[in-house]
Amino acid sequence: MTGTFGALSMALRVWLCRSAAIWSVFRGHMKFCTNSPVPLVPSCPAVLPLLLPGGVRLLRDFLSPEEEGSLLKELERPLAKGRYQDGHWDQAIHGFREIEKAHWTGQNTQILQRVRDVAFPSGVSQLPLVHVLDLKADGYIKPHIDSIKFCGSTIAGLSLLSSSVMRLMSEQNKEHWADLLLERRSLYIISGRARYEFTHEILKDEDSTFNGQRVPRGRRIAVICRNLPEAVVGDSVFPSS
Repeated sequence: MTGTFGALSMALRVWLCRSAAIWSVFRGHMKFCTNSPVPLVPSCPAVLPLLLPGGVRLLRDFLSPEEEGSLLKELERPLAKGRYQDGHWDQAIHGFREIEKAHWTGQNTQILQRVRDVAFPSGVSQLPLVHVLDLKADGYIKPHIDSIKFCGSTIAGLSLLSSSVMRLMSEQNKEHWADLLLERRSLYIISGRARYEFTHEILKDEDSTFNGQRVPRGRRIAVICRNLPEAVVGDSVFPSS
């Protein structure tokens, strides 16, 4: 009975994505999605239950312009020591430079603590190093899922200098995807199914549109916090002790 129900559920999702009869209704629904607390435009309505609620969160204007300036002031010098690169170790990022940073000034320490308080449940062990990724205006991030060897169930990132579009795509069904508008000074949080079962990418400038509207890409700095990796036991994922 459970198998039959699962098959019917999958068939319904495929029908929702492919049915021309409901597409005109869905186009109206897209506008609703962009006006919701999470600016998310899915390829079809069946995607929303896979990502919402909770799997994808976005907090607009999480940073004030002054707080963004404070972070940039602290980051520009160490970032400038490196050259932009065209190939990451996993070939997922192009046109980037990056650092990992453990120590921050007082104001910025407070900002990052706010990120951690919002993104991670109390008691969850977090990586002490903050990942800072500097992407050129013509740089981009290809579809990938962060390795479970290096980070746990939640990824939280601040977007500095430029807005961009993140695309999340199901590994199981390439017709299931959604675009997330990462507005400048916002905080995005990806967890659960969205983190483990969907790839994420930052679209190239020439492809950077959201709900039919152009989103011009400039240089973008992401300040990313993660929790500790999880141990894989058999086919299941369990928190490391």
